[in-house]
Amino acid sequence: MPAGPDALAAPANTVQRVLAASGAVLAALSVGLAAYASHAVDASARPHLMLAAIFAFGHGVALASLAPACRRRLGIGALAALLLGVLLFSGSLAGGQLLGWPTRLAPTGGSLMILAWLALGIDLGRR
Repeated sequence: MPAGPDALAAPANTVQRVLAASGAVLAALSVGLAAYASHAVDASARPHLMLAAIFAFGHGVALASLAPACRRRLGIGALAALLLGVLLFSGSLAGGQLLGWPTRLAPTGGSLMILAWLALGIDLGRR
């Protein structure tokens, strides 16, 4: 891979591109969710939806920015787990408030995010 300012800007493979694009879409959707939570729901649903939006935004930005630089399987796997974790966590919270779904997947998503961040830390520490 060529060195230079564009070396980290262009993901090397399809998985990295999908993770980065998913992060950008997740961040965009979270802005919409936060706006909806601020203007269109009752006060009891607002904290749950805002928490879902905050986690989705932060993790979306992390995916969009970190995916292009991850080269090893552990890092890429950690980012994939991060995506799945935030989808389970934020999706469960939002689905619970908007659609009446049970929120029992939120703890699984949260645990998966924790493990993914630890795995990513190990991967980054090995560089």
